[in-house]
Amino acid sequence: QVQLVESGGGLVQAGGSLRLSCAASGRTFSSYYMGWFRQAPGKEREFVAGISWSAGGTLYADFAKGRFTISRDNAKNTMYLQMHSLKPEDTAIYSCARRSGILTSRLPRDYDYWGQGTQVTVSS
Repeated sequence: QVQLVESGGGLVQAGGSLRLSCAASGRTFSSYYMGWFRQAPGKEREFVAGISWSAGGTLYADFAKGRFTISRDNAKNTMYLQMHSLKPEDTAIYSCARRSGILTSRLPRDYDYWGQGTQVTVSS
């Protein structure tokens, strides 16, 4: 069984930064594509960023490009999302997820394990 636990969320002013972490259990973390998603109240879950197993390939949603950076440390079974220049519209619950495979995907249905999420609130 795989468990994903996010941390690092909180309340920040617009323009501020946060670093989210996703700690994974299980020895197969390094074999899978991983992603960050977010869901704001009343909105559908949306893709934020993804990273290949080797960290050699990353993918970002348009709103994340230039502001967010995804990374992973397979030795620590941990993935990160560094967020800068945060905006009020970034307010959401951020969740990490494990792709059921190694290929890139922006679709939530292609991810089989999810964390419980961490709240990010950006005040104006």
